[in-house]
This record gives sequence, C-alpha cells and structure tokens, in this order.
Amino acid sequence: MAKSVNDVLHLMSEHEIKFVDFRFTDTLGQEHHITVPAHQVDEDKFESGQPFDGSSMIGWKGIEASDMLLIPDPDTVRMDPFREEPTLILTCDVVEPTDLKGYDRDPRSLARRAEAYLKATGIGDTAYFGPEPEFFVFDGISWGDDMYNRFVKIHSDEAAYASALDNEGRNHGHRNRVKGGYVPVSPIDSFSDMRAEMCLVMEQQGVPVEIHHHEVGNAGQLEIGTQFSTLVKRADWNQIMKYTIHNVAHMYGKTATFMPKPIVGDNGSGMHVHQSIWKDGQNLFAGNGYAGLSELALYYIGGIIKHARALNAITNPGTNSYKRLVPHFEAPVKLAYSARNRSASIRIPYSSSPKGRRIEARFPDPLANPYLAFSALLMAGLDGIQNKIHPGDPADKNLYDLPPEEDKKVPTVAVSLEQALEALDADREFLTRGGVFSHDMIDAYLAVKEQEVNRLRMTTHPVEFDLYYSL
Repeated sequence: MAKSVNDVLHLMSEHEIKFVDFRFTDTLGQEHHITVPAHQVDEDKFESGQPFDGSSMIGWKGIEASDMLLIPDPDTVRMDPFREEPTLILTCDVVEPTDLKGYDRDPRSLARRAEAYLKATGIGDTAYFGPEPEFFVFDGISWGDDMYNRFVKIHSDEAAYASALDNEGRNHGHRNRVKGGYVPVSPIDSFSDMRAEMCLVMEQQGVPVEIHHHEVGNAGQLEIGTQFSTLVKRADWNQIMKYTIHNVAHMYGKTATFMPKPIVGDNGSGMHVHQSIWKDGQNLFAGNGYAGLSELALYYIGGIIKHARALNAITNPGTNSYKRLVPHFEAPVKLAYSARNRSASIRIPYSSSPKGRRIEARFPDPLANPYLAFSALLMAGLDGIQNKIHPGDPADKNLYDLPPEEDKKVPTVAVSLEQALEALDADREFLTRGGVFSHDMIDAYLAVKEQEVNRLRMTTHPVEFDLYYSL
C-alpha cells in the first residue's frame, strides 16, 4: 500500500524518531545521504525539499549553478536498521529549485521518465524488472596504486587457497574448490547465517526475499534473490539491498563487494535482469511463439540485441566489467536468445504460467546504476517493438563451445568499456525518446567514464612486468 506524507509523520511520532535520512543516488550508482533532525521534517519539507550542493556530485552541476533540492518520496519510508538512534530513511528525487522538475541527470528522475514514456507509447502501462545481483564477501581486502607500487591482496578463510594454511594446526579443511562453490551445505558454505540475517534485514525494509545461496565462485561468492517489481521501485530495492549487504557484512567483520571480477580465474559476478511489459493487467510477453513468448516479446529481444553494445556502457559500466565478459569462458557474451540456455545473453526462463513469461538479459553486472540500467534496457526493448526488430532464430546450442565457423557468425557484446562508450556515443537516439535520457546527460556520463578508461590505460599493470620486463 502506498504511503502518504501523513503516514510518514505518524510513523515519526509513533516511533519517537530522532533523525530522518534523505537518500539519493548519483550517476555512478553510489548512494548518498543528508540527515536532519526529525523535528525539522514536516509537511512543507515534502513540498519544498531539502537543499544540497549538486556541484559536489560527479558529473552533475557546475559550481556556478550548484543549488539543488531533494524531494522525499513518502512511499519509500523505512527504518534504518543500522543506526543506534531511531532514524527514518526516505529515498528522494533530485529536482531543479527553479521549476521543481526532475533533474535530467538524476538517475531516479530519469527512471520515472522511462516509466512515463512507456505509458505514453501506448504499448504498455507497466514494466516489471527482477535483477539478480551476485556479490563476494571477503574477510579483508587491501590494495595500493602509487608511482612505485601496485597490488591487490584478497583475504578469505573460505578461499580454495586457505586449505594450505596451517592456522596453528586448526585448519578445518572444508572449503569450496575453484568454480565449485554452487550451493554446498555448511560447513563448506560458511555464510548461511550471515545471508539469512541479510535477508531478514532486507525484508524489515520492505524488500521481499525469495531465495539465498552460495554461488559458483570460491572465496565467498553469494546471491540473494528478491522479488520483481516496477522499474523505479525495483531500482530502489536494489539500493536497499546493496546498503544492507555492505552493512551486515561489516557487522560480521567482513567486507562485501559487487565488483564484477574481483578474483582472477574464477566466476565473475553478474546481474541477470528479468523483464516483462504489461497492459491492463495482462502480460504482453505471453504468447504462442517460441518458448511461449509473444511476437512483441521477440521484438523486445531484438531491440536489446541491436543496441547491446551501447547498453553495455550503462549495464556494464566499469573497466572491471569486461574482465568478466570474455569470449570462450563462462560468460554471456553471445548476442543470441534461447529458452533455458544459460550460454545465451538473452534467456527465456521456464514458466508454467503465462503470467511468468519474461526475458532475462544475462550480460549486465551489479556495478550498474539500477535506475539507468533498467531504463536503458526498457528503451532498447521499446525501440525493438516500435520498429519490429526481429531477433532471428533462437540459439539452442551451447554457445560456449561452437565450431570456429559458427562462432564467428554470432555477434558479441562489447569487449571493453572504451568500445562500449564509443557505441553509446554513436547509438543514443533510442535513449533520448520522450526526453528520458538527455544528450546533455549522456555527454556527461561519457565524460566521467572516459576518465576511468584513461586512468586504467595510463596505469602500468603487474602482468606487463611478467610479459615484458626481461625482454
């Protein structure tokens, strides 16, 4: 049930709330907050907003026009489970103070525009998203990057290497092998209780949990499956999920990361994104075609495949993302679709009910800003529907092991962030329809990401010493 301003004010009074935390998300997907005493939050605050400095956000305002407003969404109210003093959290839209319209570079305002655009097209009235972000939990992490030293050290008692440690004669020996971590019971899976606590804390904040388990990677690769919902709400839940996982891991004396490829030689972390479009309570993806899909759903797939490399700049937004998306390894790099085939970048999961018909994009990763990623996927799919872009025949073979002549015929996702940014720059028109993404926002996004590419390009890598030092 949607909550009103009065519901929030009543909650504050009933629970003797001391502080209210105003949350918002920047271009990169990092969540930020401004906390104010509860006695300063009244009805007017929900209309006039909370001022803040927009010039301090990467890729946002210049200092000459830095004043911005946070407008809290009462429907997002929840208790902060990690504060000692009773604190409410409200997720906010970022608006321009001059006209109170959503700032064009604010990811949440952009996602709202994507939902509005879907309705304006007349194609559907609701887009559902169900992401599955994977993550790692380590005992510790250390790294350095200066003129003379570059290193990373991952510390994990659950890692395969830990079997060789003496631990003063108390090594328990129960550990996952490399690529052998999928759903073992304890004591091999040492994170069951911690994941369970993560789930309970997420549900306390309104995020319904469906499943949790250990993933394939050794050294603590995990997954918590949560329920699908509408675009903006599901992106909100993703931010709650990350906040909860980071903080519960911290309370356990551990550290969680959503980096796509923190470990060399083992599985990376993806974020498979389930999607469907509905209208008047009917699932428009259900039909009598391949795998029970409608023609509209196939066109939606066609749009994603057509724009995949431009999408990569948003759904796989880090240089580290492309350490995971490497051909001929277990990664969804092939731009093909198939029923139940996990080697294709677009999978149609099995469902016995027409209501469950959906498509699953498997190439995104959890580094993605969920507001931008879900909106971009929707816009690509809508372009496919509007222009009747058919994806061709399905691929029911194992795409990881094709003969060379067949392998060359199947297109792939981008091989680097640099290539993805070039694709986005050249293929952006579909994103700008209905004013969802602005050219100004895309230009700013490209500029921020190009700085990341250049930083890595100019950094000497330890592998280069191994390759070239003695030549």
